[in-house]
Amino acid sequence: MSPEEFRRQGHAVVDWIADYRARIESFPVLSRVQPGEIRAKLPGVPPAQGEPFDQILADIDRVILPGITHWQSPNFYAYFPSNSSGPGILGDLLSSGLGVQGMLWSTSPACTELETRVLDWLIPMLGLPEKFLSSGTGGGVIQDTASSASLCALLAARERATHFASNSKGCDGRLIAYCSTQTHSSLDKAMKIAGMGLDNLRHVPVQEIARRDSPDRCRSPPGALSPVPADDRRLRRRLSY
Repeated sequence: MSPEEFRRQGHAVVDWIADYRARIESFPVLSRVQPGEIRAKLPGVPPAQGEPFDQILADIDRVILPGITHWQSPNFYAYFPSNSSGPGILGDLLSSGLGVQGMLWSTSPACTELETRVLDWLIPMLGLPEKFLSSGTGGGVIQDTASSASLCALLAARERATHFASNSKGCDGRLIAYCSTQTHSSLDKAMKIAGMGLDNLRHVPVQEIARRDSPDRCRSPPGALSPVPADDRRLRRRLSY
């Protein structure tokens, strides 16, 4: 695709997105298609030749749109909010156009320094101490999903508890993690991936309060973790990394 063709088709895509967002409330929030209906409209083998982009965009309306659950609709109340904004979409477009690889500072200094600065902005907003600043001993990275963030947090805790020995020696069922009964299932998966074992995840009960808007609802009550269960205390004493 030449730069001129990219420019023309890019305008068409932005127009399509703008029109979609303008008429999003006209669609049923939950897709009405039956299982296999979208798949049946797609060819069984990839096309031998590339199709014109205009035709691909038309297929979005004909094939893809009927199978979309409209998370961006103001009438969507399921699962969790994941709304995109116009500025965010344009930011994604710029990011894709640059094709940034943020693995190391040297692979893209701007990516690394922008990310750490944005995280520094969050520290006073969250009431965290200044040691979390990237200019100090802290710092961090933005994770792509809650699931990967849970895994990274669990791995960091694992390595701190074992003085970085578990990567070579393994966990051997000697590490215990605690979470509330309301914790997302991604932590269950993280326990498996991290080699700590699902049986070693303890679910701490939370408070049940009649008022759903109460700030104490679903909060772990004082003393829920004290005393630590006797079996876990004995297990902790045997930890000898």
